[in-house]
Amino acid sequence: MNNKPILFIDSGIGGLLYCADLIKRCPQEDVYCIADRENFPYGQREKNELARILILLTEKLIKNTDPKILVLACNTATVSALEPLRQNFPNLLFVGTVPAVKPAVNASKTGKTGVLGTTRTINDPYNRALVDECEKDCEIIGIAAPDLVEFVEQRYENAGKNEKTAIVKKYIDIFRAKGADTLVLGCTHFLYLLEEFQNEAGPAIKIFDSLDGVTKRIEHLLDENNGELRASPGSKPEYKLLLTGKEPADSIWENRAQDLGFELGLV
Repeated sequence: MNNKPILFIDSGIGGLLYCADLIKRCPQEDVYCIADRENFPYGQREKNELARILILLTEKLIKNTDPKILVLACNTATVSALEPLRQNFPNLLFVGTVPAVKPAVNASKTGKTGVLGTTRTINDPYNRALVDECEKDCEIIGIAAPDLVEFVEQRYENAGKNEKTAIVKKYIDIFRAKGADTLVLGCTHFLYLLEEFQNEAGPAIKIFDSLDGVTKRIEHLLDENNGELRASPGSKPEYKLLLTGKEPADSIWENRAQDLGFELGLV
């Protein structure tokens, strides 16, 4: 049995949905969500710069929290830093958030798959490598949506239904016009707008995300070696939302933590 925490890292609130999904399926585990607000947004940073940022943050987290698994709950962080992190910290288990390109490509009937993500994710050759692993070839229509990341991080809680629908619709209209019949939400922030994406896409465009795949991968690691990484049965779990930076948490972060039943603190 192992009662060390499972850590989720994102530049903002994207990791919270992934934490919540794991807690629902593994409620006995200690789960900490790290919101790296000091370096938000990740999507505009150069690959090597982001890798350095995450290596330094991981060093600090290992000293302060001693995790058993670290989850990069961010597509941009995964394509930029997963391999450098594994090389620098070979004794720590990492889980990446990979855009769900392969299932989307394999499900496409038009041979055109849309990928919506940050600038860094869309420009990374990793997406093309995922297509090359698929059962069939497909045209990837990649669109960077930094405004959508900012919207979810800064405005989502206070935005009305019409505003949420409008910002999603403009992207769905682009993918529909280009003939895409599958769409990958390649940023964890976008899952907050999953309902709006599904409503605007209708039956013509199927939406894919990585939430279930990430949770299943964590469960697989917990179950290896007869479940030696599982928390002790009956142990009282800790759920924490930890922010980077020296500034105190404002009310929006307090509300986010309270809504999920997380203890709020600083890294």
